[in-house]
Amino acid sequence: MRILKKLFGSSDVQPPPAVFTAPIEPNRPLYVIGDIHGRADLLSKMLDRLADIREADSDLVFVGDIVDRGDDSALTLSTIKDITGNPENAAHCLMGNHEKMLLDFLDEPTVKGARWLQYGGLQTLMSFGLRQVTERANEEVLLAARDVFAESLPKETQTWLRELPLRFASGNVSVVHAAADPDVPVDQQSARVLLWGHNKFIEKSRSDEQWIVHGHTITEEPYAVSGKINVDTGAFATGRLTCVRIGANEVEFFSVQA
Repeated sequence: MRILKKLFGSSDVQPPPAVFTAPIEPNRPLYVIGDIHGRADLLSKMLDRLADIREADSDLVFVGDIVDRGDDSALTLSTIKDITGNPENAAHCLMGNHEKMLLDFLDEPTVKGARWLQYGGLQTLMSFGLRQVTERANEEVLLAARDVFAESLPKETQTWLRELPLRFASGNVSVVHAAADPDVPVDQQSARVLLWGHNKFIEKSRSDEQWIVHGHTITEEPYAVSGKINVDTGAFATGRLTCVRIGANEVEFFSVQA
């Protein structure tokens, strides 16, 4: 019976994954910067690099996770807010799961605060001058820290964070923070998948010729494989921030380092 199954197949044998062959075709040149995580020094270097090479008729997208873990989240946040606030820059910032955790801390500090602090929120609070909070803070401390943080974080910045989009689309390219469900149209993805990922994202190719550019998952080297482009080279830990330039059937990576 086992031999027959091997020869003729059986219901538990899965078909091979679809081969992704679609050319990549954004509407115009597209630059996408990976997770920054409070590394204002690397952001500054990347912006200097882009000032020298970026075309005027192009889009710039930050994949999110601009805060937490690194030491300069406050400066990183204000810098990117200012850049995206100027229409002439054609710059856009997506919401990452760390921006979502920051907002959850503001809204539900005693419920969501501990987790955020453990995953880099502590460094964000320190960058805003809150240096007495620890990862084991009790509810009283969390509430007090939220109140001080809410006062330190400008209202317009809080509004900007809450209004960050989950996806940027150009031609057959979608930029998201973490992933996209390969079985669901890109414009119908759930917020949870876009922010936190999906278990089929890496292993299964899309069948709709849509390329997905993302961060969230650290890779030693950026790559463009089977309709997926990963630009997260772990800036906070490796001291390396990566950007990808995408043109008509063109993908080029470049990085800056500490």
